[in-house]
Amino acid sequence: MDVIEMARQLGKEIQKDERYLDFQKARKESEENKELQELIADFNLKRIEISQEGGKAERDEDKMQQLNEDLRDSYDKVMNHPAMTDFNLAKEDMDTMLQRISAIINASADGEDPDLADYQAGGCGSGGCSSCSGCH
Repeated sequence: MDVIEMARQLGKEIQKDERYLDFQKARKESEENKELQELIADFNLKRIEISQEGGKAERDEDKMQQLNEDLRDSYDKVMNHPAMTDFNLAKEDMDTMLQRISAIINASADGEDPDLADYQAGGCGSGGCSSCSGCH
């Protein structure tokens, strides 16, 4: 089996992983959650309204301040909605798995031992750049 075929096999294994399945489930549930989608639509309308007001030659600063407060409130409602919280947690788990896979592949391509390579969350592990999968 060549490396491309191995990558395809890895893709199949990723799609069987619980983190992938949880992420897909949370994504579907967030997309189908009417309340959350209405909150997202409201947030997007508020962004448009801010953009329109901000583009005026003589914009009303008091109105801009109120629009920004409304936007922050709308954002908080979206981000604190249970379906969005579930989605973000599942996405974080999925992203971590993909970062680990990428770090192992990149370290291996740089000649490091694949059995020892792994993702170092939050910064550089060894103080050198040889095991680095890229700057943050």
